Amino acid sequence: MSPEEVEKEAKEEAKEEEVKKAPRAKKEVKEGEVKEASKANKEVKEEQVKEAPRAKKEAKGLTKEEIIAAIKTMTVLDLADLVKTLENEFGVSTAPVAVAAPTAAPSEQAEAPSAEEQTEFTVTLKSFGEKKIEVIKAVREVTTLGLKQAKDLVEAAPQVVKEGVPKEEAETTKQKLEAAGATVEIK
Repeated sequence: MSPEEVEKEAKEEAKEEEVKKAPRAKKEVKEGEVKEASKANKEVKEEQVKEAPRAKKEAKGLTKEEIIAAIKTMTVLDLADLVKTLENEFGVSTAPVAVAAPTAAPSEQAEAPSAEEQTEFTVTLKSFGEKKIEVIKAVREVTTLGLKQAKDLVEAAPQVVKEGVPKEEAETTKQKLEAAGATVEIK
């Protein structure tokens, strides 16, 4: 055999030995990985058991006391923003609710159960009288209209000033307009 053939044969034998050793090495690596993975899983489970009470508290959220403590540290502007955010989030309003006290005696209520009280009123400006400028100012005060819109409304009398408002608001609007010299009607 020539030296080249001997060298070639030695390389082939080395390759065969590598191939034989590879499955054994892979098997050893796999066994090691499995042992490490099971050990890691066991550690993770132990941590989860230890953290379970803490996780329950976090999942539940803040306690009432924690919320109150957080609110106590807020500024007035932050609180106002919080209120607006809560109103928008939950679709509620913080406007005070007026509770009407019963005014009629029970016997009177039994006599007229079909008569419903009107809850929405319309304030109509019939005429502006002698003090047109004062009436325009009063219309601007009770509405969100600008100067030009208020002037046009007053000059086009009879016109609706406010529509679908509660009785109290309708009465105050009427008083302000009449004090300025206008003739007003509530329907």
